[in-house]
Amino acid sequence: MKIIEQPLKSNWSNLVRRPIIKEEKLDNAVRQIMLDVKQKGDLAIFQYNAKFDGVNLDRLIVSPKEIEAAILTIPNQLKAAIEVARKNITAFHQSQHIVEPIVETTKGVKCWRKSVAIESVGLYIPAGTAPLFSTVLMLGIPAKIAGCKKIVLCTPVSKSGKVPASILYTAQLIGVDIIYKMGGAQAIAGLTYGTESIQKVDKIFGPGNQFVAKAKEFAQQAGIAIDLPAGPSELLIIADQTAVPEFVAADLLSQAEHGVDSQVILLSNDKVMIEKVLAEVVKQLVDLPRQAIAKLALENSKVIFFSTLEDCVLFSNTYAPEHLILAATQTENLVDKITNAGSVFIGNYSCESAGDYASGTNHTLPTNGFAKTYSGVSLDSFVKKITFQELSKEGIKNIGEAIEVMATEEKLYGHKNAVTLRLNNLEDEENK
Repeated sequence: MKIIEQPLKSNWSNLVRRPIIKEEKLDNAVRQIMLDVKQKGDLAIFQYNAKFDGVNLDRLIVSPKEIEAAILTIPNQLKAAIEVARKNITAFHQSQHIVEPIVETTKGVKCWRKSVAIESVGLYIPAGTAPLFSTVLMLGIPAKIAGCKKIVLCTPVSKSGKVPASILYTAQLIGVDIIYKMGGAQAIAGLTYGTESIQKVDKIFGPGNQFVAKAKEFAQQAGIAIDLPAGPSELLIIADQTAVPEFVAADLLSQAEHGVDSQVILLSNDKVMIEKVLAEVVKQLVDLPRQAIAKLALENSKVIFFSTLEDCVLFSNTYAPEHLILAATQTENLVDKITNAGSVFIGNYSCESAGDYASGTNHTLPTNGFAKTYSGVSLDSFVKKITFQELSKEGIKNIGEAIEVMATEEKLYGHKNAVTLRLNNLEDEENK
């Protein structure tokens, strides 16, 4: 990890940049994949599965027998752990069910809003170097609570052509309708355009690498909604002298092991703490099974010393991390100053892993600085909001003149006439 001391604010824009593939190269590669799937359908999916995952398949849909066989392999301890997570995630997302009141904006003018579930959604579940069955919970549970009629899932397979058993178990547990054997940009293309085997969806959800994130951008251009820009994982920790070095190091490594393009940042106002954390990183890295991946991620990562926690928070807001840990005292003073973050973990015992699995909050979060403008996935992500208004005779009389004046000013006389006719009709009724 690169160590930086008291960087000038003029240099912050350089420091917050994420490691990325050259944009033109990425664009061209993903554009070709999208086009191939659009034109060739299943054939293109099979070809890219063979090219990128090294597997030759004869069908894309997971069969009921495969699901049944997978369920039998799941240990009871894992089932119990998944159930803890399922209950907490369900409780948190059910609390987001809010019935909005009818508002009478003017006498005789009633306005209200209703949440309606998106009919068909596609869930992308990463499973390359780590099968993220937890993401099935994070996306599938709010989709079911929202009332989505069709929930499909796609995920990469192993070289033996199998979907990880944990993903299959969790998918059937929460009620996924169809599971497809495909990953990467080709999976997003399949959900975007539909093929002989794949159902086109209305909205695509799920994290992934930069190829997946770019494919989701192309999906938007094709008229398919996406949840948010979610690329390689990232974590920023603000630690003062009261932080526990072992904990901080463990949290940094927990995100670094996600992938070689992940990034972790440590900010601190205590140089001794920085030294202790870095020593712990070296110590713990030795025993990490995914140390080769973590090492490469750490090469893209930074440790920055600031003289004050306030500057740490200012830099964090500029970086806009996917995950933010506050390993510090008096966090109540820092919390109010946080304006850009996907999800925040407060105190020495609030490890980021809790949010990844079982605290109840959603772990599908904006990355690459998009926490400045996007929220993480929630129940609202699976619904659209429809507004309603009902005007009585009194209502149109009360606001009619204002509408006429405004429409006239914009020279939209058809708009004005729609009101004028009604007002004249009411006047005729009253004069009878």
